[in-house]
Amino acid sequence: MAASSASAADFSIGFDWGNLKTCTSGNPSTVPSPGFRLRGVPAGTVAIQFTMTDLAVPNYPHGGGKVAYRGGSAIAAGAFTYRSPCPPNGRHTYRWKATAFDAAGKKLDEAEARKPYP
Repeated sequence: MAASSASAADFSIGFDWGNLKTCTSGNPSTVPSPGFRLRGVPAGTVAIQFTMTDLAVPNYPHGGGKVAYRGGSAIAAGAFTYRSPCPPNGRHTYRWKATAFDAAGKKLDEAEARKPYP
């Protein structure tokens, strides 16, 4: 683990669904990513991979995206596209996982945030 002023256990993310159009048909659309709040990003991070999983249907490929990281405490909404949440039978809980990588592609740490939808 790379040394940093924040320990690896401090890496965390947060998000809000933002202006995501309500979808309950079971047919997700490709949409812009939400904005992410970051805390304790490991020193040496140059990229963060975001992946969304529906915890009720973990095999569905919602996707995510990899973004360059140049410091700061946020990733802007729309940084990549993914398949929206769209549960056909009630509320599901979704998990965004963020994986920090260094310039050599080595995984430095992971963080996650969960939120129900709709």
